[in-house]
Amino acid sequence: MITQKITIKNKLGLHARPASNFVKMAQSFKSSIEILKGEKRLNAKSMIGILASGAKCGMEIELAINGEDEQEAMKQLTEFIDAGLGE
Repeated sequence: MITQKITIKNKLGLHARPASNFVKMAQSFKSSIEILKGEKRLNAKSMIGILASGAKCGMEIELAINGEDEQEAMKQLTEFIDAGLGE
């Protein structure tokens, strides 16, 4: 399992449109992918899980990825977040 903290840079946060794109990307990997926010562990392959994170601009979240393609998943997902969630 690998984890990495990352800051949401999109000025609107992780709202519906980028959340949908994030979920699609997460679902393309075999690994288990979770967002850790405080005491919450949210399934990053679930739209409800992503929206429940309430991730806003400037907020730090932690990605936890476990599985055979965890390195590639972490690379692509963190790049997507760093790039402003595709917006």
